[in-house]
Amino acid sequence: MRSMSSILIKGVQVAGKGEGKEKDIYIEGNLIEEIAEAGKGRISEAEFVLQGHGKVAIPGLFNAHTHAAMTLLRGYADDMPLHEWLSNKIWPVEARLTEEDVYWGTKLACLEMIKSGTIFFNDMYWHFRGIARAVTESGLRAALSGVFIDGFDEAQAKEQMQINERLYHESKGLSDRIIFVLGPHALYTVSEESLCWVRDFAERHDLLVHIHLSETEEEVKSCVGRYGMRPVEYLDSIGFLSPRTIAAHCVHVSSRELALLKQHETKIVHTPASNMKLAAGRMPYEQMKEAGLYRNIALGTDGCASNNNLDMFEEMKIASLFHKAFINPTVMPAEEAFELATVNAARMFRLNSGVIEVGKLADIVLLDLKNVALIPNHNLISNIVYAASGSCVDTVICDGKILMSGRKVEGEEEIKEKARTVAYRLVNGS
Repeated sequence: MRSMSSILIKGVQVAGKGEGKEKDIYIEGNLIEEIAEAGKGRISEAEFVLQGHGKVAIPGLFNAHTHAAMTLLRGYADDMPLHEWLSNKIWPVEARLTEEDVYWGTKLACLEMIKSGTIFFNDMYWHFRGIARAVTESGLRAALSGVFIDGFDEAQAKEQMQINERLYHESKGLSDRIIFVLGPHALYTVSEESLCWVRDFAERHDLLVHIHLSETEEEVKSCVGRYGMRPVEYLDSIGFLSPRTIAAHCVHVSSRELALLKQHETKIVHTPASNMKLAAGRMPYEQMKEAGLYRNIALGTDGCASNNNLDMFEEMKIASLFHKAFINPTVMPAEEAFELATVNAARMFRLNSGVIEVGKLADIVLLDLKNVALIPNHNLISNIVYAASGSCVDTVICDGKILMSGRKVEGEEEIKEKARTVAYRLVNGS
């Protein structure tokens, strides 16, 4: 990762700005300062020059819901029902995780995301400090939360509150690329007392809240049995929902619940690949759009134990095809899928990013137009969503720093080797 104060990308095409016409993009610090016709901008020099001919610049992609260090469990426990998968396979292994394990698992995830053009991820996982260290070193942006689970135990609830308050104060000393988020796991693992504490703490400090919500029918039945209400209705009844709430999945939601989500401007993360793999169901995308929720929806991969990769190009395609298969070919056109992975997510996390414009954060990905998946180029956005994969990414710039150039990332071989060793030791219990 090179550190520099200015970058000039020469002669690059820019998605959405006159396809086929080459532009020069000048970056000063971490902002885009100028976009001009190639060779005609006021800026002609920079500390580092990237040749953009034969490439196209797109906004860096956002992964709005994941558990990054679960790269260590990729392929470990597949083809199982969700609750059996969690209880019998995932949670027992996670109980053995150390901070160092999570650090290397997150390093691997960051590497995978850089290699596939993702510049931001929203994470919920154990050992917050290990995750933060990996993100800081990687150069990526991230919204990070610990896993707040109290198991309906009062002593554990108090401990979780103390831990999260301490992490919040510690987070003020972290890189400004890291956003501290509260992460109550789900309604079936967190008590009402803790949810109300999260609600109040988030409101007091203006924090985002990341939660799994209405992922399975079993979760809905459990909530109705415990509280006499469906999950969204219950969260509304305790004043939990707000524009700061980021709800992952939202697969099993009624029309009344959609109205409540809109009323509170709650944010929603669609994870189609994971939902399909775990047979959780299909998020009602069209009904959400009809309810006025489109601008509040982003895309995420979920963790590698349930996806099994972090490639947001693949996630865009799966999202679009998933809904077309059940409704009609016009549902979620390519442009919408692309917005879910860029500008919608940037808005969700309150970042001045997600589009390539002067004054925006310098979070830019260069795709190689010579890659076979991008030939011919009748429609760039269609190619990006339906044909491209992470292998089309040549260069990644995040926060004005070059994280990858020519598909090379500094230190990637060490990361792969260390993560491989940690993963085998963890799963084998040695």
